Amino acid sequence: MMKDVVIGIIGGTGGMGRWFAELMRGEGYPVHCAGRRDGMRPEEMARVCNVVVISVPIDVTGAVIAKVGPHMPGESLLMDLTSLKEEPVRAMLNASGCEVIGCHPLFGPTVACLEGYNVILCPARSRTWFPWLKAILERHRAVVTVTSPEEHDRMMAIVQVLNHLHTIHLGMILEQEGLTCEELRSWSTPVFEQKLEMIRKVFQDQPDMYAEILVKNPHLERICTLYRDTFDLLEKTVRRKESSEIINLIGRTKEKLWPKP
Repeated sequence: MMKDVVIGIIGGTGGMGRWFAELMRGEGYPVHCAGRRDGMRPEEMARVCNVVVISVPIDVTGAVIAKVGPHMPGESLLMDLTSLKEEPVRAMLNASGCEVIGCHPLFGPTVACLEGYNVILCPARSRTWFPWLKAILERHRAVVTVTSPEEHDRMMAIVQVLNHLHTIHLGMILEQEGLTCEELRSWSTPVFEQKLEMIRKVFQDQPDMYAEILVKNPHLERICTLYRDTFDLLEKTVRRKESSEIINLIGRTKEKLWPKP
């Protein structure tokens, strides 16, 4: 374990910030958390802490980075936990001269154990701190993938943008059919039950967060075009009511999704 590490988390009083604070306290490090109304100011946190973590909503991440980045010493680490990486990493690099790592835990803050869960790391300017962070995650048996911010956002266009577009679309169709999620539960298969739970999360829990994930991803327009074009093709195929055509369409897609070695 590295000595004399002091961690500060801006946005550490809720959500993923609180989760990261608990992880690092479990590693034996002192952690200072700042929320919207309490805790250290950004410049003070940069002076006291040699690791500062940004864990705030996407729409204010850039502004927070601009406040703390210029105060970070060159040997310190500035990192973020946001769902996108290109824009935050670029902002951290531009605002500071310290080491910079983008981090995206691909799970929610209720996870008690890291084992088997995916974490993406985007080391942008890092010498000392990247091995330290990666070792902590791997010691807790997380599945760590190291990539670029650009590749991260390209993959999140599928994992998040396409996924959430589909969920919102499905919820809108249920509303237009005059159905509620509660009455559908008596008719649900286990798979559809999972979809209903995802609809609840998007529409009830944090619609602002899901909206930001959609609009901030640089690949949104391409995904929307693919979504519309592939649905048009699927619709034309099923409307002909020839099961053999549907089977052929599925077969052609299957070969590309699971190519033979």
